[in-house]
Parts: sequence; C-alpha cells; structure tokens
Amino acid sequence: IAVGGHISTYASAAHLYEVGLNHFFRGKDHPGGGDQVFFQGHASPGIYSRAFVEGRLSERQLDGFRQEFTRGGLPSYPHPRLMPDFWEFPTVSMGLGGLNAVYQARFNRYLEHRGIRDTSQQRVWAFLGDGEVDEPETLAGISLAAREKLDNLTFVVNCNLQRLDGPVRGNGKIIQELESIFRGAGWNVIKVIWGRQWDPLLAADTTGALLNLMNTTLDGDYQTYKGKSGVYVREHFFGRDPRTAAMVAQMTDEQVWALKRGGHDVRKLHAAYQAAVEHPGRPTVILAKTIKGFSLGTGFEGRNAAHQMKKIDADTIRYFRDRLGLDLPDSALEDPALPPYLRPAEGSPELEYIRECRARLGGPLPSRRTTPVQLDLPAQTVYAELKKGSGKQQVATTMAFVRLFKDLLRDKNIGHRFVPIIPDEARTFGMDALFPTAKIYSPHGQQYTPVDRELFLSYKEATTGQILHEGINEAGSVASFTAAGTSYATHGEPMIPLYIFYSMFGFQRTADAFWAAADQMTRGFLLGATAGRTTLNGEGLQHEDGHSHLIAATNPAVVAYDPAFGFEIAHIVSDGLRRMYREQENVFYYLTVYNEPIVQPAEPDNLEVDGLLRGMYRYSGDGGAQVHLLASGISVQFALRAQELLREFGVTADVYSVTSWTELRRDAVACEEHNLRHEERKTPYVTAALDDKPVVAVSDFMRAVPDLIARFVPGPYVSLGTDGFGHSDTRPALRRHFNIDAESIAVAALRQLAGRGEVPASAPKEAAERYAITDPTAAS
Repeated sequence: IAVGGHISTYASAAHLYEVGLNHFFRGKDHPGGGDQVFFQGHASPGIYSRAFVEGRLSERQLDGFRQEFTRGGLPSYPHPRLMPDFWEFPTVSMGLGGLNAVYQARFNRYLEHRGIRDTSQQRVWAFLGDGEVDEPETLAGISLAAREKLDNLTFVVNCNLQRLDGPVRGNGKIIQELESIFRGAGWNVIKVIWGRQWDPLLAADTTGALLNLMNTTLDGDYQTYKGKSGVYVREHFFGRDPRTAAMVAQMTDEQVWALKRGGHDVRKLHAAYQAAVEHPGRPTVILAKTIKGFSLGTGFEGRNAAHQMKKIDADTIRYFRDRLGLDLPDSALEDPALPPYLRPAEGSPELEYIRECRARLGGPLPSRRTTPVQLDLPAQTVYAELKKGSGKQQVATTMAFVRLFKDLLRDKNIGHRFVPIIPDEARTFGMDALFPTAKIYSPHGQQYTPVDRELFLSYKEATTGQILHEGINEAGSVASFTAAGTSYATHGEPMIPLYIFYSMFGFQRTADAFWAAADQMTRGFLLGATAGRTTLNGEGLQHEDGHSHLIAATNPAVVAYDPAFGFEIAHIVSDGLRRMYREQENVFYYLTVYNEPIVQPAEPDNLEVDGLLRGMYRYSGDGGAQVHLLASGISVQFALRAQELLREFGVTADVYSVTSWTELRRDAVACEEHNLRHEERKTPYVTAALDDKPVVAVSDFMRAVPDLIARFVPGPYVSLGTDGFGHSDTRPALRRHFNIDAESIAVAALRQLAGRGEVPASAPKEAAERYAITDPTAAS
C-alpha cells in the first residue's frame, strides 16, 4: 500500500528503549508518580511493536499502521491528539522534543516548589537522534537545564552517525562534538561507545594504539565499516596499525564483525542509565553509539539510504530471523509483504518478564491519562471593571487585559493555578506590577540585591514565584506554555498558562511549536500584545505584525480573537475559561491586544454576547443602513470615524465589531461540510447576520485576514488591510499609506455605493481628493 514507515531508526535504538522500559521508566501508577518520556518520533514503529507484545495493541491496529480511516490503524508518529490514551508528547517535529523536555523538567520543579504537586521522584527522559541536534531548538534549552540544576532530566542521544541522507559528521566525530557542547554547558556526560566485546582488546592495548585508532577514525569511515564486512574491518580499521592488526590476528572475521557498539550492549546501557539517575545536581546526557539499521542485514546497516527504505524483502526477513534467533519456519516467511506477527505465548518467560518489569515500575508506557478536574471559575464580578469602561481615561487593550489578569490572580479558587509566562517584556506590557506579589520563579530564590530594591515595583525572584520570566526566549516560552497547559494530563493538576509576547514574535516565530502544543492538547491563553501593523508604529518592518491571525487560522486548536474593547476581552476570557477548564475542550486561545490608548467604552446594554463570542456583532447603528463596515481590533475606531464621515455624504453605515474572523470562517466551513453530507441545510452565522448591502471589511492585518469570510457574505465585499512590509512613521501616516484609516474606509464605501447608483458617481472621487488618501503626509 506504500504508506511508509521508518525501519532503521528503531533498529538502532531498540536496546536504548528496552533497557529503559524494563528497568527505569516509571509508569503512571508508580507511588512517586510517572516519568515523562519523550520517545523519538521516527522510532514509533518499535514502540507500537512492544505495545503489541505487551497485549496493548492488536494485530488489526498494526495492520493499519498509517491507515487510520481505511483500516482503523495507528498514526504514523507520536500524536497525542490522535491516540489520547497512548502518546503523551509529540516529538517528530525534530528539535522540539529536546526543548520541550527541558521545560517539562523545569515545570515539574516549578510545581514542586510552589507546593502544587510533589514531583521529586519523577524524571524526564528525552530520546534524540544525533542528526537531530543540528536543529537549533534541540540544544536551545541545555544551558537553562544546567543553570537550574535539573537533575531530574536525562537526554539519551542515539548516535548512529547518520541523518536522513548521509553521515552526521562524515569528516568529524559527532560524539566528541556533543560531549564538548554538553560538558561546556554544565551537563553530566556519559558515553557508551564500545560494547563488552571490545573490553579485552582495550585491556590489552598497553601502547594506546587501539585507542589512538579509535580517536582518529572519522565517523564517515565508521559508517562505511558497518556497511561492509569483518574482512573489510580487519583490513581497513585494525590493519592501519601493525600493533592493532596483531591484536585481532587470532580472531575470525565473524568475531571481528561481531564487535558491538555500546548502544547495543544492554549491560553497559543499564550501567549508564543507573549512573544518570544517581547523579545529583546536574542534568545528564547519555551519548550511545549505535548502528542505523542494526540487525537488518547489509542492505540496511549503516547505509545512506536506510532512512528511505520502507520495505524488507524475503532474504532480509530471513536474515533478521536468524540474527535474532526467532522461532519462525521458512514457510511462514514465503510472502515478504505479509510476514507474521510474533508475540510470546501467554505464560512464557519473556512475556512474564516484560509484564513484571512494567508492573514493578508502575504500569505501561507510553501512556497518557486524564481525569477531568472541573475548576470553580471566578464569579462574573471579576469582569465588572472591564465592562464598565474607562470613563475619560485612555487605556489600550493590552492594559485592559493586564488589569483583568491581576484580578484573576487574586481569585481564591483558581488564582494560584495561573502561570504567567513572559519573555522579558513584563514592563513593556505593564506586568511589572506582578513582580512584588506573584514574584518571578527561580529555583535558587534571589541571592543578590536588586538595583531597584527601593522601588515599589522592584524585581523580585523567589523559589515559590508564580511568574515564569523566560528572558529573550520565545521558543522556551512556548515550551513552558505547553508544559503548563498540559499539566492537567501529565500531573492531574489543571494549570492556566498565560503567555504574553510581542505579537510579531508569536505565530511567525514559533508556529511549529504551537502546532505541537495543539497535538499535545494544550490549554491556556496566548496574548499577542502590541498587535497590528500600524499600532506599533515606530518599530518598523520586522516588528509590525500584520499576519499572525492568518497563521493562527491554520491551527485547528487555536481560538483566535482580535478584540476592540475591554468588555469584549472580559467575555472572551470568561468563555475561554469555561470551555477549557469546565467543558475540558482541547483548545487554546489567542487574543491580539494593542498598545494604542483609547477611551474604553462601557458595555452596551443590548450587547449581543452570543455574536461577540461567535465572531461578530453590530456595535453601532440601528440596522437598515446602506453599507456595513466590518472591523476588528483597533480598526473599529477607524470604522466609527468613517461612519461619521459618510454622514456628510448622506450615507448611513452600520459598524460591526468582528471579534474573530477565524471563528466566523470555521462556522461557515462547518455549515458547508454539513450541507455537502446532509439534506438539511445550515446557514453560516455571518451570512445570516448580514443582508445583501455592500460591505467594507478592515483590520490592522493584511487583507487575507478579513478575506477569510468574503465568500460567505451575501452582499458585495471589499477588504482593506496592511499588505506588504511594515514601516516606521506616525500612526496616521501609516494608516493612510495602507489605506485602512477612516477616510480610506469612507472612500471604499462610496465606491461600492456609486456602483449601485446609490450615491452620485462623482462622490468617491470627490472624497478621495478631499481626504488626500494617496498622501500619507496629509494624514492627521
């Protein structure tokens, strides 16, 4: 059927996993709590195979590997969302496994230090490939792990010397390179390079000739040796020095070929794992040398193409059987496309051993377990401050949210469950007021005297601190967000992460990590602060966000809103807490908030709360208008001003606040899917909410964002947006440049109406000239 699968990866790592699963990795039922194991994504076939042997998976499920719909089978990789009772961590987006493991270990300590859960006996294990360390994210967190002395963390790097197309370091030595990196970062380094068969040779190496040969042989050559034979190894490795050639003179070619690498020696691996768990004060990395495609024959072992080889022929299967001593007759192997499954019989020593090991360690792995905990949510009074508006004071929506968040932190029921995550911009977002009260988490406390200690908002670190202040580190912040947002499953403790960041450096920079967070079924809140392409006006091209909502729309787990007012934020946050922490929905919220101060209006008496949450409601106007102005976020201010300008031309306009273009589109697409499959028809909310009057849609984001709903709107539709790169200038000038200001909206509306004969044909031109919509210098 050609659905593929990675054969060689697990073959090289099988011993690494078996030693851990039989002797070290604790399951969910262990008295001290379960370990968190980040299995290497491409090794999933082997993990499935062991689960089959244990009786956890059926032959039908294995037959359907990578055929989830047609055969009710297994997903390709560790996907918690697709196997929510089995996989716990998505790791196949290479690099994220290592980074997320570091922050998971750190979050475990955070829970312990804050007195929320005792995690002192739990460990985090991360399995990585040596080629995977080329991903910057793989090593991005290792300094933090050493700095915070995370001795509850172990990396196991499968050094099979190969990446996807060839050697990892053909002209170098990846194990020595990684040793220097990790040791320099402050980690405990354990190398498992040579198997027991080498011990007599090394003991006899009184001159150091063998050691010198090992140290000077390049990885590319080691790969070649294992792609050849014992004869080749004797000649091209040992034969390079007469002293080493003499050491193996009495050995047969088969014995030379049988000299194992350390990653295939279970005793040495056991010793390495034991040393890792007993080492105090530092994280440990185990560098285990293996062979890609181990035991699969010369067609696989050490071959550059091993990663791309998805099928095994009959000869290879027979070689594999003989190499491992499996009890299978030739007659069972006649059809290489359908080799038999081999599971030890009930009562056999092998099966009893495996089950006894897992029972002693606390149950099966991998395993994901959730016991729904419905939190007592805050009373609606906590949202009252935002709903009453700001009076005469101008307040940006970023500040409005921070005010609400401070009140939520004081809530006696769930305040302690919030996890504020800030990448070194707390003062920018007005969250420095949390420093003296919530405090910044540090496992070491605050051992220095802060320079601002005499100020009311002094920088304050504490072992019991609530804030995760990550520094200039968005990738690590998302890893913390994921660890906190999945604590309901990993620890049975629902936590509410709130990660606030410059909106440009959220989905643009870390969308892959948010995708993995969605797979892991993370819950929590993301705040894209200083949002929009014209609001953060002085920062220019690389800081002005006009597209994060478009990227966020591609993630099915993200509920994205672009609120205009504080009272909208109050309803969105309240509903988000309900959906995620009462209804147990596996989503997370993304709100874009702005740094432009405006007078926050009070909540209207007749507010359409249902429409607000579904994505759109009429904010200003009585209905029956000639044109509909749809706007989101800060652009609602421009639409309201355009409404006034249009009155000068005798035109009435309704202004709709679009809180979520994405939610409107998803509702409409769901209706389309329903109508395709059923006779009963459903109408999208946005279609029913509007009539056939012309629409002008505007946001501080590129046109593709409001265009998400274009084909579901009954009337003629024109969008305005901030397409292109950002620039530095005044806000009015930038908005005139992108033609999203009130004057441009008015002209766009007049053009629509002129085409319908509802205003004079000259009106659009007259307005365009009056407002100088092509001249940014004329904007004010």
